[in-house]
Amino acid sequence: MRRTILIYGIAMAVLIGLLKYIQYQFFVRDLSIEFYIGVVAVLFVCLGAWAGSRLTRTKIAIVEKEVIVERVMVADSDFRLNESELDRLGISKREYEVLELISQGLSNQEIADKLFVSTNTIKTHSSNLFMKLDARRRTQAIQRARKFGLLP
Repeated sequence: MRRTILIYGIAMAVLIGLLKYIQYQFFVRDLSIEFYIGVVAVLFVCLGAWAGSRLTRTKIAIVEKEVIVERVMVADSDFRLNESELDRLGISKREYEVLELISQGLSNQEIADKLFVSTNTIKTHSSNLFMKLDARRRTQAIQRARKFGLLP
């Protein structure tokens, strides 16, 4: 950017010098004013075209592609959900869905996208789950849920 400003400044200095030279020539020789106006107009058109081409140049942008990988969890065929433990802990159906998706390793944003809710809603469900399962982290919540028979 500094280089462009420097080039722009030098071009303006040259133009001002040229205009002073033309003004001197105007006094020395008696040329018509239309000639000088034409020269000045041509100079400013050239300068405007040059500056416009420099400032509106297309910039190269690097775009990263996002690859979505679906995680498939194969459940044990002999797993049975412990409904009585689910009721005892007071875990709602939606919280249980969030717990299942957490156990699949999904992030809060991925869970929110999958369930069509906001990220804050997922954070609320997660904190409720942590409180009900007496856990501090996701891994601890999954471990306790497996212990209680809520997850395979």
